[in-house]
Formats: sequence, C-alpha cells, structure tokens
Amino acid sequence: MKIGITCYPTYGGSGVVGTELGIELAERGHEVHFIASALPFRLRQPNERIAFHEVEVMSYPLFEFPPYDLALATKMGEVAKSEDLDLLHVHYAIPHSVSAFLARSMLAPKKLPFITTLHGTDITLVGANSSYWGITRFAIEQSDGITAISRDLQQNTLREFEIQSNIEVIYNFVNCDKYCCRRSGELRGRFAPKGERILTHLSNFRPVKRVGDVIEIFARVHEQIPSKLLLIGDGPDRAAVEMLAQRKGVRDDTVFLGKQENVEETLGIADILLLPSEMESFGLAALEAMASEVPPIASRVGGLPELITHGVDGFLAEVGDVATMAEYAVRLLSSSELYGEMARAARKTAQSRFCSTLIIPQYEDLYRRVLQRGR
Repeated sequence: MKIGITCYPTYGGSGVVGTELGIELAERGHEVHFIASALPFRLRQPNERIAFHEVEVMSYPLFEFPPYDLALATKMGEVAKSEDLDLLHVHYAIPHSVSAFLARSMLAPKKLPFITTLHGTDITLVGANSSYWGITRFAIEQSDGITAISRDLQQNTLREFEIQSNIEVIYNFVNCDKYCCRRSGELRGRFAPKGERILTHLSNFRPVKRVGDVIEIFARVHEQIPSKLLLIGDGPDRAAVEMLAQRKGVRDDTVFLGKQENVEETLGIADILLLPSEMESFGLAALEAMASEVPPIASRVGGLPELITHGVDGFLAEVGDVATMAEYAVRLLSSSELYGEMARAARKTAQSRFCSTLIIPQYEDLYRRVLQRGR
C-alpha cells in the first residue's frame, strides 16, 4: 500500500508512534510518505520506501497565527495526487484530522480515505477545550477509521464527545529487537563508574509529567542506595527540576541528557524507570523500558494499568505518592531475586502483548478494511 502519515515531528508520544509505525510499515514492504512541518526526529536511517514532504507555511503580516492546518491540507492533497496514495493516517486529532478531511474533500471524486489515531491530550486537553470541541468531534466522526491507544482513551472519547462511530483500540508498540537489556555494556560504566544503580525518566518535561516528583523519589532512594538518575528529554519544566535537584542535594548524581535520538541505548542500561505522571493515555516510555528489562514504577492513571500489572512486571501508585514509589524502588533494588523476576516479566509482557510484530498487522488489517469499504 501507499500510505501518507502525518504526525508532530517533536518529542511527544504521538510523534514517536507515528514515526515508528511508518518505519515498521516500510520494513514490511509498504511505501510510506511522511507529510509534516519538519522531519520527524526518529526518522534517522534512510529507507528507499520512505519519503518526507515538508509543509511550508506562508508568513504574512495579516496572519497573527500562520494557518498551518490549511497549508497541511494543501500538501496532503498534492502528495496524495502526485504519489497516488491509497490513504492517509493522521496522528493526533488537532489539526491533522481536519486537514485530512479538507484534503479528501478537495480531491473528490477521487477517493482518499483517512484514519485518525487518538493519542491522549488531543482529546483530554486540546479537544476538550470549548474552542476546539466541535471541530474535534466533527473531524473524528468524518474519519474513515478511528483508533485509540488504550481502552481508557477510547472510553473517554466516546463519553466526552458523544461519538457514534466505532473507535478501535490498537495499543502502542515497541520493536523488541531494538529495545533490549544493555546493562553489561560500557556505557553504563560511564554513568555509574562505582557500580551505582541507575534510575531513569523519559518525557517532554511538561507539568503533566510531574518531573519534580521524579527528583523527590530519587532523593529518597539516594539516601539508602548509591544511585544515579538519568533524565532523558527536555521541556518547559527543566529549569525548575534542576533547581529542585540542587535543593535536594542530588544534583551531582543527576544527569540531564536532553533529547536523545538513540533512546533504546540509554534505557537499556537503566535499572528502574520512574513515570509519576498525572495522566498517561498509554505510557510509551514505560513500554520501551519494559522491553529493555527495566521495571517501571508509575502512576495508577489512564492506560497505564492496561500495560503494567502491579507487582508482576512493575509497580503502580497513586499520583503524587512519592514515598510509596520510592519504597517500591528501594524494595526492588535491595532484592536481586525480586528484581530479576520483575525485569524478566516486564520483557515478557512487551514481547507477548505489545511487540511491533503483533501490533503492526492490526494497522494493516484496518487499512485493508477501510480501503475495501471505500471500494
């Protein structure tokens, strides 16, 4: 199939999933065209089946906010026509679904079905805002196929937007060959030269991720166990988090790595992932850690309980309960037997339920069904 994919090219989960999906589809023989404002950051390796089409937005003094959604719709239409695309798959409803609807309308009577994948804040935050509620609902219902990355998000969308169309749950996925345990490598020795244990966190450092809680948890663990904290990512809360680490006396053992292209290498050397988010529609960082045999300690919110089985392949606690999360971390790091069991169980969960070899065929099946309905 010839598939157009639009996602945000930045560090958020929707961009990661959209990009990794395109890469996996190309590996399975499909032709993939990314249509976005910039090259997705995880699109590192050249592939003859992958093309990138940049959306350029005109700058004009009359426009206080350049109309990106209109430029995107135009580019979608152009690429669909020139490359003879079979369908569009857009990630994150606003504004991508609206742009896809406009592109489909412009190309009529030629058929250009589009699929919308909902990722979380496009529903719970942006779409729920009164300024966007109506257009979000319209764009979702106009989609030829709709997916959500967890049952929790599916039910939230059906309830909050009164959607009549069917929303399928297709979970996020991980490449279980790329994400694996790397704790015996020399990279670990570079961060933990004295054999310290390594805790890590991966996010875009927005308030919803509660990165300050990561510092609070680490400070408690650090008092009992020699350890290091690796923070992967960047965002608006970074400066405040650095100040908090200084106040808690753990700044020297906290490493701010910033945005990383090869996330799998850093995750693979860690012992525990901390994910104390206020909301996670799925928790992709937790899944990538689990595939790397890194047990996650996370909040009991959103789609995380669909991924993590408490006490088996990770731990769950209430939002803000940093004392309990720290207690779980100390318990894990103090027992090699418990740690080994949980690390192996985490990897098994990733392989048996969320491996890309299991999830990508679900998207392919959806594409075929949508195309068949169109015929």
